[in-house]
Amino acid sequence: MLAGSALLSGCLGTRYLQPNEKLLYNQTVKVPRGISAAPYAGLYARKSNQRLFGLPVNHLVWMYHTGEKHYDQPRLIARRDALEKRYATLMEKARSEKDIISIQYRKQKKLDAVNSKIDNGNHFMQWGEKLALYDSAVTTETVQKFKDYLFSKGYFKGNAVAEVSDVNRKVTIQYKVIPGHAYVYDTIRYAVTDSAILKVLRRHEQEQLILKGAQYDQDALSKERDRIDQLLRDNGFYNFTRQYIDVELDTTIGKPWAIAAQINIRNPVHSSHHKQFSIDSINLVTDVGVQGETKVRQRYPYAGIVFNNFRDIYNKKVLRQRIFLYQDSLYSRTATFNTQRQLANLDIFKFVNVNYDTTGRRFVANIFASPQDQYAWSNEAGVSVTQGFPGPYYSLNFKKRNVFGGLEIFDLNGRFGFEGVASATQVGNFYRSTEANVTASLTFPQFLIPLRPARAYRWGRYNPRTKLLAGYTYTDRPEYKRSITTYSTTFSWERGHKLQFTFSPTTLNVIRSDVSSGFQAVLDTLKSKGNNLINAFRPSFVGSMLFTVTYNPNNYGSNVNSFFVRASLESGGTLLNLYSPKFIEQWGLEPYQYARASLDIRRTQVINKHTLLAMRVNTGVGFSYSDNKVLPYEKNFFVGGSNSVRAWRPRRLGQGELPPRLSTNPNSNGFYDYSFEKPGDLLLEASIELRQKLFGFVNYALFLDAGNVWAITSNPDTRTQFNGERFYKQFGVGTGFGLRFDFTFLILRFDVGMKVFDPARPEGERFVLDRVRFTKPYGTTREPVIYNIGIGYPF
Repeated sequence: MLAGSALLSGCLGTRYLQPNEKLLYNQTVKVPRGISAAPYAGLYARKSNQRLFGLPVNHLVWMYHTGEKHYDQPRLIARRDALEKRYATLMEKARSEKDIISIQYRKQKKLDAVNSKIDNGNHFMQWGEKLALYDSAVTTETVQKFKDYLFSKGYFKGNAVAEVSDVNRKVTIQYKVIPGHAYVYDTIRYAVTDSAILKVLRRHEQEQLILKGAQYDQDALSKERDRIDQLLRDNGFYNFTRQYIDVELDTTIGKPWAIAAQINIRNPVHSSHHKQFSIDSINLVTDVGVQGETKVRQRYPYAGIVFNNFRDIYNKKVLRQRIFLYQDSLYSRTATFNTQRQLANLDIFKFVNVNYDTTGRRFVANIFASPQDQYAWSNEAGVSVTQGFPGPYYSLNFKKRNVFGGLEIFDLNGRFGFEGVASATQVGNFYRSTEANVTASLTFPQFLIPLRPARAYRWGRYNPRTKLLAGYTYTDRPEYKRSITTYSTTFSWERGHKLQFTFSPTTLNVIRSDVSSGFQAVLDTLKSKGNNLINAFRPSFVGSMLFTVTYNPNNYGSNVNSFFVRASLESGGTLLNLYSPKFIEQWGLEPYQYARASLDIRRTQVINKHTLLAMRVNTGVGFSYSDNKVLPYEKNFFVGGSNSVRAWRPRRLGQGELPPRLSTNPNSNGFYDYSFEKPGDLLLEASIELRQKLFGFVNYALFLDAGNVWAITSNPDTRTQFNGERFYKQFGVGTGFGLRFDFTFLILRFDVGMKVFDPARPEGERFVLDRVRFTKPYGTTREPVIYNIGIGYPF
């Protein structure tokens, strides 16, 4: 208690106050019903200090002042001067240009680090926060910002006031927003003297963003200016800029709360109109930065484009499908950007630039592309963590670009590793598992299906791809040896940056297993209790068709309000209705026929600069209509793990309220054995996570997960069946906390999961949060705490 009191007193911001200073403790905004307070919270001229977990603990203030105690700026300045002298001496001794470049790089790197500390303080000061002091002038500034915001939203006579409360030198401010009446558009007029521009505007007038009767909004007006600018640049007006557009507003038109708007499009100085440009010719250089055997590139005219290169190694037809500029067509900024983006998407070129030459009364499009290396390879050695136990691995990747001259890409990937895994037959035993896999793929930058040339050109703007993939995976564990041979054909395309589609008409898997007699007995026992783990080890043939659509409108995963949806439909064994290959029967493989669907919805909501709320709902259902009446094991749904319900080990939650078998360990005191995976036909899962900055590159999170899987086909145990009247009582619920280390290039995540409700226990005994223990990751005498390690966010 004494230590806690000392820590708390050290982290309270009031400790650092000087005489006559007050702490800006909290700020709130009160708005009328129907108006959101969120925009106003981002307008504070000075923000209150962040508090840990919402408690009155200003940990970042403590961190800043701790760093300040050890901050010696004169010493840092002296170090900078010494560095300057040291590297000046090294520069004098440099013998080559390479040495000079190396010395300059090292000098600048060290100087940047020292200058950062001189300007911004040491690491603790940079990670922390200065004490937020109350200042009446800053409060007045915030009130003015609120008034300006009200004005920008059409509340021209709006007002805001601040109510200040001071208790024990901690100031709380409540801002009251009084919007008043909103002004709406009574008339909207476009004043244009350029007939060509007027013609374009009239052709697209249904796209206007401001309309009669709408409330005035400065942001909407700005977006209308951007729309006009983009529209004109897409219709040949190469030199047009947003500065030619201005807006006149009039509130003296004789009607209450009404406004008249006139949008003026001015002509250039010394000209009566804006010039409209058409493309005279198009040049493409595909080997920028490459030294050729000759000094002059060869020229190859094709489909309205002049290809320039030292060696003619790229398929012109495929490249033409990714270029959306045409001779004698009007200049279009959108077509220019799309050309640049689609050529870059080929993964053939390092960079692509599109420039226009307007000299000599001509308008020439020049496309410059610098090629990537034709051959590339990479290798990686590391350690993966499975079920809390590390295992080394080594991977090797090889890539060849432009394999057949048609901009194809060949990838060959191999991986070999060991993993520490739990025994499937003995509780508490862990041993080494060996896994090796190799995958080869060939990607074509077009659909490998017959298309008319005009349609192929139209599809080029959607980044079409065809990927042929073959792979082999081998797993060796004491209980079984298993191999999976895979082949798939996948078509992919996209609509802008928001929608991506994949369609795999052919996905084939041949699964072979060699199971030990002891493990076979365990599988048979599990089968009698409704767990179809045995299906994962039967020789089987799984063929399917899969269609997936992903909607990502605002770059999900960035620190903005974002939304993400992925939906998939899969049909397995459909072709078996028409044709059954002989090898299925000859090899003793069991075929499967099934239908499967899944839906994954995610959303992030920014609360403030350092706080974000992430939410996820994940559902899926599968149904088998083959003779065996079960799904292929890999097509089942599972719950539990670092990206699911984190209070359960991977794939160990479910089915329904069916309890796992009791542990055979005599010290387990009746606790369950979670050695076996729990597959299901139906998945319902949801998570919510609060993420907040802790300090510097370290963030923390509080989370709540819930979910389960059920059987929907016939099962000998009704406790596994989905029941619309009881399913909500069968959710496994877990909570916990975690740390996220944001290294920019990756996010390393540590999560601690604790069970709250365990559906495997009898009703009335399912609350288990009071039984958790932290001393061992897989305890046997109390409910274990699960430690999860992952790369990236869980969703």
